[in-house]
Amino acid sequence: MKFVDEAEITVHAGNGGHGALSFRREKYIPKGGPDGGDGGRGGSVFLIATHGLNTLADFRFVRHYQAKGGQTGGGKLKSGQSGEDLIVKVPVGTIVFDAHTEELIADLTEPDQKVLVAQGGEGGLGNTTFKSSTNQAPRKITKGKPGDARTLRLELKVLADVGLLGLPNAGKSTFLRSVSQATPKVANYPFTTLYPELGVVSLGVGSSFVIADIPGLIEGASEGAGLGIQFLRHLSRTKLLLHIVDIAPYGDEKADLADAVRTIVSELDQYSQASGAELDKLDRWLVVNKIDAVLDQDREEIMSSLLDELDWQGPVFEISAISRQGTQELCNAIMLHLNEMNKADEKEVFVSIPNDSIDTSDEWYPE
Repeated sequence: MKFVDEAEITVHAGNGGHGALSFRREKYIPKGGPDGGDGGRGGSVFLIATHGLNTLADFRFVRHYQAKGGQTGGGKLKSGQSGEDLIVKVPVGTIVFDAHTEELIADLTEPDQKVLVAQGGEGGLGNTTFKSSTNQAPRKITKGKPGDARTLRLELKVLADVGLLGLPNAGKSTFLRSVSQATPKVANYPFTTLYPELGVVSLGVGSSFVIADIPGLIEGASEGAGLGIQFLRHLSRTKLLLHIVDIAPYGDEKADLADAVRTIVSELDQYSQASGAELDKLDRWLVVNKIDAVLDQDREEIMSSLLDELDWQGPVFEISAISRQGTQELCNAIMLHLNEMNKADEKEVFVSIPNDSIDTSDEWYPE
């Protein structure tokens, strides 16, 4: 199924049912009085985040969602049946906007998180409601109110802990295959990856993280060139970026690796400035791939030259994704880094205590 990360749909809640105009008519009861019931409430439309969905592709085929309306009230004080609510399933990570005002309605980041997007109309009042001591035979009713109708823009940002960056054919998909159960397409031509792929890396019980692979970037991506720019938004929720560089690009013996790194950095900076995503501020590690394609002596010389030219101060890893050389050490380091970040994000809980409840007779005060 083709990956779709944006969709526009129309939701229409059900209309409320009208109130009933009715009078009691029974034998031997000549003055039965009004007995018209109220109309039923219209069904509302909800969006719910659901595991197992990873694309908005279904919304390419069904773009209009209509909840059921409430039924009209009846005689003998019968209220109309309320319309059934409509539940629309969306992937976890879906952001919901009003298509006309661009108002943010919800950010569905947790499974089973539900949001009301269209309120059903209230049911009308039957003539029984208007009965009084001065008006014992009212002929007044109210109509049901219409349900909300709005156009929504859905935007999907995949939820991953680690994002992969790199030029086309840097080996990102091969790396994802080697460390997870994901099976992205791998081939020896650029832009093999056409849409984001997710893989879960498991290092034991309670130790796992999610990696997102996006299409490769090229120079000018922030201006629309290539494929990866339209998927860069998926990296905004990651905690760590792995910048994968091919140490021996196929058919290019004189490739400038430092320039390849700068190309990606430049596109990140430009995208961050244009979108406000701040991808340039995320932790980024340099991962040099395909080290088995060069001799050890040449590799040391290439690595030394690359790091000196970049003046790289962050972590550096040398791996071969296809032979899995160095991948276990890299995954262990990622898990350790993520655990440290999670601990740093934990906040202390303070309990507010009224001043008059504190015994200060011994002149002790908390620091």
